[in-house]
Amino acid sequence: MQYLRVQGLVQGVGFRPLVYRLACELGLQGRVYNTPAGVCIELQGDAAALRQFEPRLQDRLPVIARIDRIERVTMPDEPNLVGFCIQPSQDEIHDSGEILPDLAPCDDCLAELFDPRNRRWRYPFINCTRCGPRYSILRRLPYDRHNTSMAMFPPCPSCLHEYDSPADRRFHAQPNTCSDCGPSVWVETVDGVRLDEADPLEQALDTVRRGEILALKGVGGFHLICDARNPDAIARLRQRKQRPHKPFAIMAANTQSLDPLVQLSEIATRWLAHPGTPIVIAPCVRQGMLPDTVAPGLNGLGVMLPQSPLHWLLFHEAAGRPVGTDWLVQSQSLLLVMTSANLSGEPLIHTNADARTQLRDIADRLLLHDRDIVQPQDDPVISVLAASGAWGRRGRGVSPQSIKLAVTGPPMLALGGYLKTSLCLSQGPRAWLSPPLGDLASVESCRRLQLQVEQLPALYGVTPAQVSVDLQPDSYGYRLAQQFADARNISLSPVQHHHAHVAAVMAEHQLTGPVIGLALDGLGLGEAGELRGGELLKVNASGHERLGALKPLPLPGGDRAAREPWRLALALLFQLGREDLMAERFGHQPLWQEVAQMLRADINCPPSSSLGRLFDAVAGLMAVCDVQTFEAQAAMLLEAQVRQLPEPDASLWRVSDGNCLDLTPLLQRLLEMDNAPEGAECFHANLIAALAAWAGKAAHEQGISDVILSGGCLLNSWLRTGLVDALQRQGLTPRLPINLPPGDAALSLGQVWVSIMRANVERERGQG
Repeated sequence: MQYLRVQGLVQGVGFRPLVYRLACELGLQGRVYNTPAGVCIELQGDAAALRQFEPRLQDRLPVIARIDRIERVTMPDEPNLVGFCIQPSQDEIHDSGEILPDLAPCDDCLAELFDPRNRRWRYPFINCTRCGPRYSILRRLPYDRHNTSMAMFPPCPSCLHEYDSPADRRFHAQPNTCSDCGPSVWVETVDGVRLDEADPLEQALDTVRRGEILALKGVGGFHLICDARNPDAIARLRQRKQRPHKPFAIMAANTQSLDPLVQLSEIATRWLAHPGTPIVIAPCVRQGMLPDTVAPGLNGLGVMLPQSPLHWLLFHEAAGRPVGTDWLVQSQSLLLVMTSANLSGEPLIHTNADARTQLRDIADRLLLHDRDIVQPQDDPVISVLAASGAWGRRGRGVSPQSIKLAVTGPPMLALGGYLKTSLCLSQGPRAWLSPPLGDLASVESCRRLQLQVEQLPALYGVTPAQVSVDLQPDSYGYRLAQQFADARNISLSPVQHHHAHVAAVMAEHQLTGPVIGLALDGLGLGEAGELRGGELLKVNASGHERLGALKPLPLPGGDRAAREPWRLALALLFQLGREDLMAERFGHQPLWQEVAQMLRADINCPPSSSLGRLFDAVAGLMAVCDVQTFEAQAAMLLEAQVRQLPEPDASLWRVSDGNCLDLTPLLQRLLEMDNAPEGAECFHANLIAALAAWAGKAAHEQGISDVILSGGCLLNSWLRTGLVDALQRQGLTPRLPINLPPGDAALSLGQVWVSIMRANVERERGQG
């Protein structure tokens, strides 16, 4: 008998039914079953048939499946073994398996959804082995119905027959359900009155068409929805959600409906068709197609396609309930603003109870269902404003994420940082990165982090030997990590913020160093508590060395300066010796004189080497943005001013003592420019050239070819592509995040990588 343990994305993808069918075709006996460690296959029979099994398995692997490893053991045959079966899963085995993200409806399910002759016509929870809910409904591994929120919906005889039929697409589909046995959907008023007099989808669409706001329970949490063509509805949504300027995403039925709105490149079209249905930020085609308030001041628009049958049914209703699927490739007039249902800064709402209490002053109607969301996740976002995509956020549909590591070490848990907090867990050669959990600015966000710190290791069956976190001792995440370590008598291993940024990209590219790293972001603490964010590092297995940094800029008012770019622009004028321009440029700000006095007296003006704050300062200087109402607003508005980059001028930067990159000449040049686009283009072109020359010189001096580009500033498409081109022209190998966000959501992976490397170095020293 051959015993195979298969690891990878092999649960919830129709893998066991495939094994069953192959074994039966080849006349083999045995069994297949899920464990938290993967899928186990026991086979015996004709030797020639056994040899054919694995090649056929690889050839017929479901598109969404992935085999990472197969362990093989030969055992004695079982006498009297007859036939092949799918056995119940083994819950008692604890080892780390893979978890599949939630998947949008497949083509076959959509065909049934819009076929009046099918028993699942217009059923909002249709799914099969190729699509449907996965991670969002999972309580524990292995992925079986009783371990999900579908456990409360026992299958009816018809669904059970499909589940047990090897030839059926729903053979062993764990969430398989129908209107006779599964979840149901309904509409409520904000006062909790259930409206059963009409079809729920008809009522939901009528709510949107009246210019009202609909709260819809989606896959990973609630969405707030309004008519994207109705400026009054958009204004109402912004006012109620307290989101005055942050861009909204648009959901459309298909790419044909999006063609008049955005320029869809090949990569944009590919990501729109991805089963994870991310929000894709693409260049706007022309203004005036939608109200300016959808994405004010920006040259990119976030667009997405329906992520669930429930979302699809809104478009089906708007199209007049057409029969068949021809309408799916025809332009549809309905365009929906789609935004997460939460107040700004608060966690995503995912329960009916919270929706009823927290959305009563935002939504006009609630479209609810009774399938619990166990693992809440926000929508993923990828920008394709440049030639290659850059993840702004990984979430529902593309998370949790498995990363293969170049080295192995003790099992680790990392808690990330203060913003865009995520968890990362490792065991052996793999790490698992959670969806982002939000910022730790609210009590609810902290509670959610605490819950996930307990749940994630249990979900994967991993017992961490060490815990890591950002080097910020006064943060809630740091205290929680310390409590976790103390309770289990394991060590805490804090990692400096920018070291972790570089290490995350190294982990993704399976590099162990040495590398040169540019870590460019908004803010992170250094070892001595100083404020950093424009860092040139050398990183290897034993640690990191700070080779240089941007010239620091004072932040008058500390954190408040990050929200008010005019303060940073005033600091620039002070630093450049141009106090004579303060009143002329910022006299309209009521506190400008007080801030100027703070700068002169050096009171509450901590210096920071942050590139993110420099972007804010330049945006304030060019009158692009005085006050920010959402993170990175000033930098995004400044980026949107750029149409093309001029030739850089090498006289506009210098490197001073301590390898400090000083952009004073460039900033002085900007003072002479009254035109915001001209200033933005000059700043971008020379910043890119200066950073590339600075990093390139360090790489050549150190004899290192790999240059890591990391940090949230790399979401700027001009900066990202410009640095890659400039470094390549120097014969270097720039390394960007590919399947990771460049910002803080990947910090926990970097922390895991650093902790593993530290543990291995310490072990080698002990052995020496």
